[in-house]
Amino acid sequence: MKRTDVIVVGAGPAGLMLAGELRLGGARVAVWDRLPAPAGESRALGFNRRAAETLDQRGLLEGLGEVRWGPMGHFGGVRFDLGMLGEDHSGVLGLSQAVTERVLGDWLARLGVPVHRAREVSGLQQSAEGVVVSFTGPGGRGEESAAFVAGCDGAGSTVRALAGIPVRTWEATRGMYTAEITGVVPRPRPIGERLPGGRMVVCTPLGPGRCRVVVHDPDLPARPEPGALTFAEVAEAWRRLTGERIDGARCQWLWACGNAAALAGRYRQGRVLLAGDAAHEIPPLAAWGLSAGLQDAANLGWKLAAVATGRAGDGLLDTYHAERHPVGAQLIRDARAASKLYLGDAHMDPVREVVGELLSHRGAAERAAGIVSGLGVRYDLAKGDHPLLGRRMPPARALTLADGTRTTVAHLLHTGRGLLLATPDADPHLTAAAREFTGLDTVTATWTSTPGEAADAVLVRPDGYVAWTAPGTADTLTDALARWFGGADRRYAGR
Repeated sequence: MKRTDVIVVGAGPAGLMLAGELRLGGARVAVWDRLPAPAGESRALGFNRRAAETLDQRGLLEGLGEVRWGPMGHFGGVRFDLGMLGEDHSGVLGLSQAVTERVLGDWLARLGVPVHRAREVSGLQQSAEGVVVSFTGPGGRGEESAAFVAGCDGAGSTVRALAGIPVRTWEATRGMYTAEITGVVPRPRPIGERLPGGRMVVCTPLGPGRCRVVVHDPDLPARPEPGALTFAEVAEAWRRLTGERIDGARCQWLWACGNAAALAGRYRQGRVLLAGDAAHEIPPLAAWGLSAGLQDAANLGWKLAAVATGRAGDGLLDTYHAERHPVGAQLIRDARAASKLYLGDAHMDPVREVVGELLSHRGAAERAAGIVSGLGVRYDLAKGDHPLLGRRMPPARALTLADGTRTTVAHLLHTGRGLLLATPDADPHLTAAAREFTGLDTVTATWTSTPGEAADAVLVRPDGYVAWTAPGTADTLTDALARWFGGADRRYAGR
């Protein structure tokens, strides 16, 4: 029976990102997906700022080609000006999810990670030594074993169900139709045009002669039957609400869904972990789900790799649930609130006016932008008062190395290792202590630009979050290094 360190189930953005993170961390990993080939559908058009930064930290953002950044933010359709904020919160707009998946897939190919298609999980059994996963594939039934399994297999996650992980659900109350079409391009409505009765239509241009149309209508089925939707139904709904005819368009793909939400009670059950929609089903809204899934992968990948290869103890994995589960819960709450603003009827107009007034003030806009962009996430990583502690280190932050080379934090994170960034003024004992630990690089450099958050030394985790600073953190560097880069437990080495 074959054995690997981690089997990642699901070849969507979260699963592909997680597999790459695991491989960078030295783990033997394979991806399984039930589909015989990538679906080519793009249910999410782009991602938020933090997701873009995460891709940039691995050198993947450039592979997406020319991307369009959104200069105007909105929360539930209530606009606010991102230009009033201290840093850039704009996200990537109009980018096909298929392109994101292709770039991630090419990355895995370069890393040598196999992706097994047409392989559907049918059972899993945990033990003290690992997980045995049963599947059906092109060659029939089979079994493989791994030290861990990561379920990235979507909202109806088979892995989650087989692991017995409970889930809290919010039932769907309304439906929506989505179609990507060519040959006919209606009038653009990129963030939606509100219509009477809580109805809305969206038309997002995707290039010459190509666009995405979305119909929101309380009369649509909240729990549509999978695969039952036809383009004729989409075209008729569009005509009924807009008066425009799109019957002559060529439909590339279509999708019917509701606004259900779900949150796994645990992101970890022994040797089974969840990420992406398997962990949190977020109602369709501005690619929040895809963005959160990439962040799950970035948080989990280096930790799981360290445990699976024996460089860290099992307790490191518990920090994944502790950090990401509250984020998932908050995103579901915020998405449900934003959806009420976005799709509510005229009775919500007074609320929209009040929210709009609030968002004209910088403090409120900063808070809303942090939710939408993902830059507002702060983990409880250590005791201290430094403004960067627990937050992401801005990856565009520039440094000059000792040899005069100019670089950025993002470039230094391409390897997927942690960083101790120390200035020439830092205590030399700090860098000496860091060299005793594996999984991180020690870099001496001066900050080329310091926007009010100066520090002599900063410990940055592989996911880009700041775990320790000097000054500004009460814990010692040795404590922080031991927590995030030490404590090897050979039970999980699997070698």
